[in-house]
Amino acid sequence: MGGDAVDIWQHLASRKIMLLKSMKLAVQELEDPYAVFSYAQEIGFNSGLLTQDILDKMVAAYNSANNKQATVEQEITPVATTAPTEVIANNSADELGRTIAPIAQHEPFDVRFRNNLPDWSVDDFSENASDAPQDIKVHYDITGKSVTEGKMSDINSCFSDRLEKIRKMIIRNSNLPKPPQEIARLQIEYSRYQGYGNTAVAIGLVNEPRYTKNGHLIWGIEDETGEMTCLLTKRQGDDRDRAQEMILESGLMPDDVLGVSGSFSQTGDIFYVSDLYFPLKPKHQKASSEHGVSVAFISDIHVGSKTFLEAQWHKMVRWFHTDPLAKTIKYLILSGDCVDGVGIYPGQDKELAIPDLYGQYTEFARLLELLPEWVECVMLPGNHDAVRPAEPQPTFEKDIQQDYNSTTFVGNPCDFSLNGVRLLSYHGKSIDDFVAGLRTVTYSDPVEAMRQMLRRRHLAPQWGGKTPLSPEPEDGLVINEVPDIFVTGHVHGHACIDFKGTTLICSSTWQDQTSYQRMLGFQPKPCILTIVNLKSHATTAIPFA
Repeated sequence: MGGDAVDIWQHLASRKIMLLKSMKLAVQELEDPYAVFSYAQEIGFNSGLLTQDILDKMVAAYNSANNKQATVEQEITPVATTAPTEVIANNSADELGRTIAPIAQHEPFDVRFRNNLPDWSVDDFSENASDAPQDIKVHYDITGKSVTEGKMSDINSCFSDRLEKIRKMIIRNSNLPKPPQEIARLQIEYSRYQGYGNTAVAIGLVNEPRYTKNGHLIWGIEDETGEMTCLLTKRQGDDRDRAQEMILESGLMPDDVLGVSGSFSQTGDIFYVSDLYFPLKPKHQKASSEHGVSVAFISDIHVGSKTFLEAQWHKMVRWFHTDPLAKTIKYLILSGDCVDGVGIYPGQDKELAIPDLYGQYTEFARLLELLPEWVECVMLPGNHDAVRPAEPQPTFEKDIQQDYNSTTFVGNPCDFSLNGVRLLSYHGKSIDDFVAGLRTVTYSDPVEAMRQMLRRRHLAPQWGGKTPLSPEPEDGLVINEVPDIFVTGHVHGHACIDFKGTTLICSSTWQDQTSYQRMLGFQPKPCILTIVNLKSHATTAIPFA
């Protein structure tokens, strides 16, 4: 064989070329596999599933270039499958990179390495999951604690609780020039706070943020005593301030809690803002586990939909049972929309492979049972799941939970710890509001919404937007403690970055592009397993699509 087998599989994976086990023998028998695969682009094969026909074409191109006849004929026994023959026949070789139709047998290629480089080291992922104790500690979950009656008094209590909690964070974490004062008192004494050096400070809730025709930002700020109108002007030249430019660039969310400093106009009807203050401290220090086990993240599996990528799920299962890195994964976090649900949007019944809601949950339980016994799943609901739509959402009912074995059920959001490392898992419905409300947040970059949530120490500040909220007397969407790992889903994207000491993860979906996404021109990033080690905080991502 012209090369070590592991090196060849790494080389193919780096070029996004997949092959079935039945094709490995044919590749290993090549005299010079690297030279043969250098002709892939010449025959129009850039990535996808390698078939015998494609391999023969590359060999022919290689032999032709070297002025010699092909001397080796390779016969490969076809893989047995119960997939409908018309599905196979209607797909060309270039279209076989992703199989949407479920098949009976799944043979994943080796994906331990990507980009021809190791994605992980034993030092960073140092302990097998079976060698460490299971340690899941829930700090906050609304399940069993929802007491709201939806009255105006509940709404007032919710906002008062939010204001009180985040005000304390701003005072503690921000460098305020002086202690904040009640807005009503500032308005009475406005003449004391006019001109340079006569600074006033207030903390309150944002009302109706909007832009003027000159690009200035104007909003109301309200506390328990009153409301005043704030103006952040767009400055030029040397007067520009980068922090203020960022606020002017992005905007503010309705019902944000923030601090402002500045001075009043001559008439006292406008408060000219010189600085704004958010509750997030400059840097968070991560906690590390004593055990070098890992946690993996996925979301939005949408079992029951015709676009659920079942073949890729089985590819992941095979990886879990065979790859050394998988043996370090003790926890799998499922951040909502595990099933597609029923009656979620008009015409959904036409896009369902499993039209019964309980049948969808039963099928998902069966799919989770395929994972190794050392993996403990933590499952929370999303907006497609069979729980109330208003957030915070309690966990699933007992009649749904009964089909699941190695699964811990929590609400959405959930603040919990795994072996001493603090996680905040939130499905992410409010990303829709951040996209609509802030200029810098887009569906193609959902982690920017997560950054904004952390800056505000609140998961869904806007009342009456796209995210239904439950007015609990204690606001359950305030981020009371900065997490070591913050994970969302919902938008079917994928990202893993560090922000001020917190690892931000946008979990990948297991659903192919839907008709609605196709209409919008949105391309999801499916079937990527994000992995974080709880001791080293090293991260990696394994693609299965």
